[in-house]
Amino acid sequence: MKAAVIQMVSQDDVQTNLQRAGALLEQAALGGARLAVLPENFAAMGRKDAAAIGRAEALGEGPILPWLKRTARDLKLWIVAGTLPLPPFGHPDAKAHACSLLVDEHGEVAARYDKLHLFDVDVADNRGRYRESDDYAQGAQVVVADTPVGRLGLSVCYDLRFPELYSALRAAGAELITAPAAFTAVTGAAHWEVLVRARAIETQCYLLAAAQGGAHPGPRETHGHAAIVDPWGRILAEQAQGEAVLLAERDIEEQASIRTRMPVVSHRRFFSQGALRPAHTSE
Repeated sequence: MKAAVIQMVSQDDVQTNLQRAGALLEQAALGGARLAVLPENFAAMGRKDAAAIGRAEALGEGPILPWLKRTARDLKLWIVAGTLPLPPFGHPDAKAHACSLLVDEHGEVAARYDKLHLFDVDVADNRGRYRESDDYAQGAQVVVADTPVGRLGLSVCYDLRFPELYSALRAAGAELITAPAAFTAVTGAAHWEVLVRARAIETQCYLLAAAQGGAHPGPRETHGHAAIVDPWGRILAEQAQGEAVLLAERDIEEQASIRTRMPVVSHRRFFSQGALRPAHTSE
């Protein structure tokens, strides 16, 4: 029942990135992982041709999807493919999504999650301005799928700031949640650990937070600190910077015990807009 989280320092050359990802996935498989999570933008960082990459992949002319399916088959490994630009299936000329694919050990796509929340933010770093919506369309669906390590919910990076998504994943039966990311060095230092631990605690799920950790074209610097967090919020494994493969085993009995002793799902209350107001008012 082991899962692996991978940290990379991806550059703008797709073939080099795929070679590095392949070596890290092989290390994960040798370590006993049944499922491994690659980081956001694992195949390319700093590229300005996301639309062209996505269209080539959709038409079967790109290198990423064939490599991904072949690697999953060769290693007998379920892979969460961080993100890659990919238009909706059957619509190669549509705007790409920041797509996280779950590929099973037979090389088949078991699930697809298109990033719901796009990083349109100003950051006090050497780049300053990030506008994912220039290159990507927003997703529209919450995605949970069955895997050998448990029922898996999918999310990506900036999604971590929106707890209602994670509540929906838990309600859909998630036992583990993936969060492949490329947090900036500035926002990561301020918020990364707090967010990944909070999402694990509130959902009582394992959080599999793959990351980019280093310097990339753009210019861009990412925070790293890939981590596996348990349902009690404990960090089981972490890597500050550079490439790494992190492994941890899911403790099914302990997770069930946490959920039984603290049944937060049955305690949750939902409020419509305007339902929360002071008990006493004065005129």
